Amino acid sequence: MIDNNHAWRIFCAIDTDDCDRAKSLALAVSGQVGGVKVGLEFFSAHGPYGVSLLTDIGLPVFLDLKLFDIPNTVAGAVAAAAACQPAMITLHASGGGAMMRAAVEANKKAADQSGNTRPLLLGVTVLTSFGRDDLREMGVEETVAEQVSRLAVLAQANGLDGVVCSAHEIAELRSVCGGEFKLVVPGIRPKWAEPDDQKRFLAPGEAVARGADYLVVGRPISRADDPAAAARLISEEISETMGSV
Repeated sequence: MIDNNHAWRIFCAIDTDDCDRAKSLALAVSGQVGGVKVGLEFFSAHGPYGVSLLTDIGLPVFLDLKLFDIPNTVAGAVAAAAACQPAMITLHASGGGAMMRAAVEANKKAADQSGNTRPLLLGVTVLTSFGRDDLREMGVEETVAEQVSRLAVLAQANGLDGVVCSAHEIAELRSVCGGEFKLVVPGIRPKWAEPDDQKRFLAPGEAVARGADYLVVGRPISRADDPAAAARLISEEISETMGSV
C-alpha cells in the first residue's frame, strides 16, 4: 500500500532484460511507487510472460514500446499488448493520425471484448535525449518545444489519452491541450542525482508543480543501494516542493 501522497505519480523505469533483476527491483519498490515501466529491451526478451511477473506483484505496468508502423500493424500490436493488461502503452505520435486512430480503436475493441480496463495510450513526442541539433539532423527545423507541441496536439486530436514529454514542455502543453490530457514525464532527476544522458531534465517536485501527471524515474531509483529509500526521497522531494507553491 502506498503511504505517501505523491508516490502514486512515480513509475520506476526497469531498463534490463534480466527477469530476476526486474522482479527483484519491482518487489523492492512495491509500495513506494505507483508502478514500473518496462521497454523494448525487457519486452523483446520476455514478452507477455515478463509483464505478468510484474503485474502479479500488484504493480501497474507502463509498457513503453514506442510503436511506429503502418496503421494495421500498430493496431494489431496494441491489441496484443493490451492483453497483458498494462496501465499505459506508448506509440510514436510522429506515426501520424491514421496510425493513432487505428491504435485507439484497437485498444477500445480489445477492452470491450476482454472486459479488462483499457490501458492509456500515450504518444511519444520528442525523446528527452534529443536536442535541437538532433532534430535538425532529421530535417526538422522547428525547435524542440514547437515539435513537441505540434505532435501533442496531433495526438489529442486523434484520440490518444496523453503524451510523453519532458518537464520543460509541460506548461505549453497544458496551455494547448488542457488539464485532462495526461502528461507523462521522463528525464526526471532529483536534486541529489546525476543527469546522465538526459538533455531535458528537471527535478521531480518542479515537474509536478508545472502540471505533470506521472513521472518516470530510472537510474536514481534502480541504481540506488536502497531503491525503496530512493523512491521515498523522491516522493518527499515532491511533497516539499508542492508545500512551498
